[in-house]
Amino acid sequence: MAEDRSWFVYLIECTDGSIYTGIAVDVKARFDAHCAGKGARYTRSHPPLRLLASAAYPDRSTASQEEYRIKQLTPAVKRAYADMLIARQISPACQTTAAQEP
Repeated sequence: MAEDRSWFVYLIECTDGSIYTGIAVDVKARFDAHCAGKGARYTRSHPPLRLLASAAYPDRSTASQEEYRIKQLTPAVKRAYADMLIARQISPACQTTAAQEP
């Protein structure tokens, strides 16, 4: 049976300036989980600052392939990719770290 929901690739900027890339069906819920320390091991040791961007894909396989491709990029190219996507969306700040921003 074919899935009727989109999968998303998302990029998170962490407080140390690194960029985490992941996939999810519900990006907001996954971002909230990362902010709460319940996400990936990486974001537990590199707390998220803000969601940079996300892009929809028709299925998990395609999203996973894109996630892998993005993870091979340099940080500068990842930021350029996020900048390309960011004009199409609003990027929320992490509630737990928003007050720490200068």
